[in-house]
Amino acid sequence: MTWLTIGLAVVAGLALLLRWRRPAWYWMAFGVVLATIRVRIRYSSVMDACDLTVPASRLRLAVARMFNWPTPRQRVPRLMWIKPTRTGLRLRIKMRPGQDAFDYSAAVDRLRHAFAVHQVTSREIKPGVIEIATTGYDVLKLVQMPAKVERRELRLPVALCEDGSVHYRDYREVPHSVTLGAVGSGKSVTQRKVIKELASQHVALVGIDCKNGVELAPLARRFSALADNPDDAADLLEALVVRMDAIYQTIRRAQRISADTPDEEITANIWGLPEHLRPVPVVLTVDEIAELALFTTTAEKKRRERIIVALVRLAQLGRAAGIFVDIYGQRFGSELGDGITMLRAQLTGRMAHRVNDESSAKMAFGDVSPHAVFAATQIRNDRPGMAVVGHSNGEWTRIRTPHTSMREAVTACNKHADLTPDLPELARFRPVVDLDSLEAPATLEPVVEPVVEAA
Repeated sequence: MTWLTIGLAVVAGLALLLRWRRPAWYWMAFGVVLATIRVRIRYSSVMDACDLTVPASRLRLAVARMFNWPTPRQRVPRLMWIKPTRTGLRLRIKMRPGQDAFDYSAAVDRLRHAFAVHQVTSREIKPGVIEIATTGYDVLKLVQMPAKVERRELRLPVALCEDGSVHYRDYREVPHSVTLGAVGSGKSVTQRKVIKELASQHVALVGIDCKNGVELAPLARRFSALADNPDDAADLLEALVVRMDAIYQTIRRAQRISADTPDEEITANIWGLPEHLRPVPVVLTVDEIAELALFTTTAEKKRRERIIVALVRLAQLGRAAGIFVDIYGQRFGSELGDGITMLRAQLTGRMAHRVNDESSAKMAFGDVSPHAVFAATQIRNDRPGMAVVGHSNGEWTRIRTPHTSMREAVTACNKHADLTPDLPELARFRPVVDLDSLEAPATLEPVVEPVVEAA
């Protein structure tokens, strides 16, 4: 009996130590079993306490009155199955007639306390079926990406969601995006993570960093074009528009639609072109949009108009030509001048890190969800890289990007520097770097001789 007591004490002490120091290990060793048992035992009472039950049918009530039986209990939604995951549990529930998905989304906070888990989210799988995702611990406190993530062309694993799933940046699905956040909120971490993932893919990276290139210049070996001041940025954006027009001409020449043309060969974008004709996709990264929109003189105002018009054209027409736009900034509202609201309307992807006021969150999520606006203002100061992502259908989720240092991003760009494509239209914006010495600093001086694209 004494040895049994000692063994139980050791196991309990080990469980408490793991829960404190290694919550992921604790969950896989002990938490998943305890949470499953807790859900099974408490399910009916929790559904009743959270007002997620419906009255008994009229037939059962009539039969009970006829035979003077006790009044039938409330009907509980049917629990179809429980699926353990590496971070929590997933419950598939069959809703009762008269219920909808909003009933469950409104009760997630009560479910979190009732099931004694860290977080609860809900989503509709199909009509009549809801999925409740619970997380057993704070997965965003120390972000650990899964060992196996899905990577394919222009689809990047960027962050970890609060339910333990992976948030992907899919340029084919969401071509353009805006990322907002206050100083020190983690925008640069997200930016470096995206560029690090893009470095290994067959894409052309184009950057605009008007902070004298301090954010993007260290990554210049993987960039096909880079501008570090508003004047060069205006010329670079107009050169991108010229490239976009040329790509559309290529698509038109390759269509040659006739009665005998197979359906799969008819295309209106670069993805339907033959491999030898398909131009390389371009990802444009704009660091701090306000530096391009502000002006003080008449000459700067004219330059600003050129920049905004070019950005709007790229955002409206660039997707089919394989040109994608990522914009980063602290604020992105109408106070930046004419055309900003029109540009923001073209940016489907919305991400907001910690913001200092509600109006900044409304710039990102005002047309998406008021709940996302509130969530963006509740991000703690000690969680850099944590953000709220909104979708055009009104859904949103909290994510956190794993810390990516500048050294990690620079190493990835140097490693894949040979993948940097030469774009003739942007040759004069190609940063000059010493490819023989990976320790030499990159400069942003224009190339004297244009680089000719290899056949």
